[in-house]
Amino acid sequence: MFKHLAKDIPASIVVFFVALPLCLGIAVASDAPPFAGLIAGIIGGIIVGAISGSQVGVSGPAAGLAAIVLAAIASLGYDKFLLAVVLGGIIQLFFGVLRAGVIAYYFPSSVIKGMLTGIGIIIILKQIPHFFGIDKDPEGNFVLFGADSNIIADITGIPANMSWGSTIIAMIGLAILILWSTLLANKGKFFKVVQGPLVAVVLGIVYYLMTKGSSLTIEPSHLVQVPVPEGVDDFIGQFRFPDFSAINNSAVWVTGFTIALVASLETLLCVEATDKLDPEKRVTPTNRELFAQGTGNVLSGLVGGIPITQVIVRSSANIQSGNKTKVSAIVHGFLLLSTVLFIPTILNLIPMSVLASVLLLVGYKLAKPATFKTMWKAGLKQFIPFLVTVVVIVFKDLLWGIGVGLAIGIIITLYYSYKNSHFLHKEDPDQGGPKIRMTLAEEVTFFNKAAIKRELDELPEGTELEFDVSKTTYMDYDIIEILDDFRQKAKARNIDIMIISQRGRVSNPTSYSEFFKMEKIHPLQRRR
Repeated sequence: MFKHLAKDIPASIVVFFVALPLCLGIAVASDAPPFAGLIAGIIGGIIVGAISGSQVGVSGPAAGLAAIVLAAIASLGYDKFLLAVVLGGIIQLFFGVLRAGVIAYYFPSSVIKGMLTGIGIIIILKQIPHFFGIDKDPEGNFVLFGADSNIIADITGIPANMSWGSTIIAMIGLAILILWSTLLANKGKFFKVVQGPLVAVVLGIVYYLMTKGSSLTIEPSHLVQVPVPEGVDDFIGQFRFPDFSAINNSAVWVTGFTIALVASLETLLCVEATDKLDPEKRVTPTNRELFAQGTGNVLSGLVGGIPITQVIVRSSANIQSGNKTKVSAIVHGFLLLSTVLFIPTILNLIPMSVLASVLLLVGYKLAKPATFKTMWKAGLKQFIPFLVTVVVIVFKDLLWGIGVGLAIGIIITLYYSYKNSHFLHKEDPDQGGPKIRMTLAEEVTFFNKAAIKRELDELPEGTELEFDVSKTTYMDYDIIEILDDFRQKAKARNIDIMIISQRGRVSNPTSYSEFFKMEKIHPLQRRR
């Protein structure tokens, strides 16, 4: 596991600088203490990272749970909410035991790619205000528009409210990141070990110290703000503990189950997405991942942290930074712990705009324009669910985007199944009655009922119908009933029917039910 430290350590530093503002920002956005976000990040890195089977995933507090956590804290109070987090973790452990991790495999690739792209766009939009020194919210707004404070309002207000000091160092940082990733990374071992984000952050600290007191200084409100304990007692006092006396409170159980369900779904979708991003195409054991996440949430709730999931932003930054094993995720957790214990004052010298430049590049890599072009070339069946997922995630939220994208994907699949249940082939239309060949697909379900019935009802009188079921292995009762009903109509309309099966040809069978049962094309007995 330690063979790739030369790649994993630099990647862990990048993930650390990405995770730090996310931990703080998501906690504040959830109306939880900032320290609670750091607890979740530390446990997500060290504990979940050690138990997880993923070599690229990084866990911590997730923006997708912010609204749920905010409502739960408001209704339950913080100590009862922590109990709900513990219960949610226990439920996730049961999900792992019950092998519920397979649910991720039922999400189409188009929806997963839409999720990645939508998250990339949201990252970019949220970080643009920070890039120009507008830091009303530590992690930006979660609302695109329509509220008193929203992303669009922050962006449109940049000309009037921008900080020149923050903007200058952000532009320098972004230039360093682009130069490092496109040119310097291949120029020598030094540039591979020392990563661009680290250089950008160090320059940001130097810039702040050198310009302090000048017209181009960076205001303290535009710097990272990590809680600084005054002593051991102050540090320990930041931990909170669950109120176990509320174990019989039904609202606590409902919140716990909600956290478990949403956190598990977000984690499994992130696992599916990160496995696709992994250059080595390793496969994460999903049931083990649920067990790891459950363990992390139990521990986080016990010591005052907010819920944990595997997070696509940190995970993608980890992959983009060239990590090889899960050592990078574990080390990033230790880095968070070390900075909270030993150097919180140094962290508080980092300009938020520099961290925004790091996240802007991560967002761009997730939402490259080339992705839209690739999905368009893949056809409407792939492009429509992809685009819908992106749009709903950007304008609504992550879970809505995934749900609507999945629903659209299912509808499109059913539509194509409806269209492709059979094929019509007309022959010799001018010699007597028309000769028509209808070939059924391998599996024909009730979704195809309307299409087949319509085609049969529209056959002209005197038709010679060849009904090919030689490739069909399964047929719903609904379809068999339609064919039995059509047998009576065919006689009245002088339609001659020839059935072509694997055994040969049969003209005008007296019972389609018995015929398909003999052919083992039946809902209860599939043909082998």
